[in-house]
Amino acid sequence: MSKFDPYTHVGIILNADGTLTRGYKSPTINANADPYPGIHSVSKDIFITIAGETQIWVRIFRPTKLPSNDNTVARLPIVVYFHNGGFILLSPADIAAHTKCSNLAGDVPSIVVSIGYRLAPEQRLPSQYHDGREAMLWVKKQMSDPNGEQWLKDYGDPSRCYLYGCGSGGNIAFNVAMKVADLDLKPLQIRGVIMNQPMFGGEKRTASELRFATDQTLPLPVLDMFWHLALPKETDRDHRYCNPVVQGPHLDNFHKLPRCLVIGYAGDIMVDRQQDLVTMLAKCGVQVEARFDQMGFHNIDMVDPARASIVINIAKEFILGN
Repeated sequence: MSKFDPYTHVGIILNADGTLTRGYKSPTINANADPYPGIHSVSKDIFITIAGETQIWVRIFRPTKLPSNDNTVARLPIVVYFHNGGFILLSPADIAAHTKCSNLAGDVPSIVVSIGYRLAPEQRLPSQYHDGREAMLWVKKQMSDPNGEQWLKDYGDPSRCYLYGCGSGGNIAFNVAMKVADLDLKPLQIRGVIMNQPMFGGEKRTASELRFATDQTLPLPVLDMFWHLALPKETDRDHRYCNPVVQGPHLDNFHKLPRCLVIGYAGDIMVDRQQDLVTMLAKCGVQVEARFDQMGFHNIDMVDPARASIVINIAKEFILGN
């Protein structure tokens, strides 16, 4: 019996120089600036320069039908979205990420800014958090810049901004929210953080990690590999980026978080970590809403349209109910 290789399972090769050869190619989709039948949003790609030299890109979505009040276009919530992929894979062009953002824009409705953050291990954590922080500053700038991005300027409501992330993106959304808490983002006001099956870990195994260690989609060796490639070198899984509930001065930053929503499933290998985070957030005085379904597994909403619709509705309630 051959030994399980997490790199082969994911379709990647770790090169001698520390970079990855990504053999895994998820289906992608181009931005669609013009509406077509059956699609309730339009999108476009924009390249932005951060920290004076680094370039990342964002995909912006807006609904095709803009709601109006008294013939005036209503301002829409701004959702800043971080995709999944274990910090090492995928992009806003990935068909699953594109579809989620398209549905968010059309169904909430909202203006969605999907962040093409840099990937590990070429850029390890906290690079992804820095990219998220800079993206937030870019969104802020668009609101007051006479030449700013039109969809944000004309249709976005800066007083209703939300961070939303799935999987590793949920981890990024959580950390970016704390990173920008002390910044002057006016006119942006971050009203909430949505974490859909967020990716967290730790050195000591939880019951769900042991129970689903051989999960077909996300087995434990693959989860460990993601952290090995993403965390700063010479650190372990009890680093605060991976295990935010571990004791340390970083817990003092929890109180800076706005209202939080955590979505999870009992069949997710990380469900215990997610529930531990909810408990810690509540202990730290954060207003947190937990929506855990007893039926389901990690990324079920990527393969089950009905579950995807439920997640969108949960997020919609959170955004419009605040």
